[in-house]
Amino acid sequence: MILMHSIRHAVTRTIAGATLFIAAAACSDKFVVVTNPDVIDASTVDPTSGATTLALSAQQNYASAIGLLAVYGGWFAEEGNVSDTYPTRNEFGFRLISDLNVDLSGSVWQPISLAAASAKTVLDLTLPNPATSINLARAATFRGYALLQIGTDFCTGALSSGPELTTTQLLDSAIFWFGKGVDVGRANASTDGVALANAALVGRARARLQKGDKAGAAADAAAVPAGFVFNLQMTDDATNRTRLGNRLFTFTFDRSSISVAPWYRIGDPRVPYIAPGQPGALNGQDAVPGGFFRQTKFNAYNAPMRLASRLEADYIAAEAGDATTQLALIAARRSANGRPAYAGATDVASVMRELYDQRALEFYLEGKRVADFRRSPASVRSMTPAGAAYIKPGYANVGSQSCYPLPRTERDNNPNMH
Repeated sequence: MILMHSIRHAVTRTIAGATLFIAAAACSDKFVVVTNPDVIDASTVDPTSGATTLALSAQQNYASAIGLLAVYGGWFAEEGNVSDTYPTRNEFGFRLISDLNVDLSGSVWQPISLAAASAKTVLDLTLPNPATSINLARAATFRGYALLQIGTDFCTGALSSGPELTTTQLLDSAIFWFGKGVDVGRANASTDGVALANAALVGRARARLQKGDKAGAAADAAAVPAGFVFNLQMTDDATNRTRLGNRLFTFTFDRSSISVAPWYRIGDPRVPYIAPGQPGALNGQDAVPGGFFRQTKFNAYNAPMRLASRLEADYIAAEAGDATTQLALIAARRSANGRPAYAGATDVASVMRELYDQRALEFYLEGKRVADFRRSPASVRSMTPAGAAYIKPGYANVGSQSCYPLPRTERDNNPNMH
């Protein structure tokens, strides 16, 4: 298992408050000379002294964003019930999100767009030794993950005030940057470089599967080393938990806003929770059917989040393969988690649904379920059908959205969309 301790410490020491947007008007050394107090221009950055800080900042921007996307995607894909009173958050729960939704723009779109843009700042630099640069490997990998998340969760996207992009265009761009991450990370050959290369390999496999390139996805998945895990490390810094802490814990413990959905409450060890009335139980911010079920998979501000793993690669390879391959993985994962053997139908559709069921438990609240729902909605049987009543009174019935609309703020402020 590869845990990114060295990256964690570097991020904790040097990136605690750094983002692409810097609230200072200037710096005392040549790291960066800020002529615009709101945005860093790549042309003003010294690539030797500043690239490491900016690359680690891009990684932290992604870590901060994916926690939020996992929360909102958890509501949207019904991994969790919306035990929050905000109507804008409940829109995610009943899948009828307005493009004027302030959470859509401020809590979902803006953070992942920042992650993509901050990685691009590094990639636009003239870096020394670019073929082996750890900063280029890191920025390319996290540019790829940011574009992948936009491409899977949003119906369309835009990058750096560019034109509106389709899902396929976003996935193609993610695949390109993942390729850079793989090549440069391998050439760098350090522990961090190889880990980034393998994380990029998993990301490229995921992007190719989402695009429908099963052969490419299977080839990438097969190349991921056994036992590989890349965790995004979070920090319990009481002065900056919004940026550095695990947002799933924040929305569970601080806000009591996301309650484990009924489909997941089957006692599987991959989805641990505390039921109402048990020691450690919490009251939900808003009432949901059955009461508030507190997830404990992410049970601290510094709980890490898994970004990429050989386990995910195995699921990608199985989905890209045939029913025999899928049944083998299903049997292995059920056994590993103390579940009874699969005894359902073995036709292609039934086996795929069971594979998706196991995948849902495996990657619970890791920001992957919206992509699953878009890729094969018939295989995701934990979702409320469109038109059915929402879990709470006073709201619209469940809508038919399978992805998020581009926020109106992006359209209004993007000159290439007018």
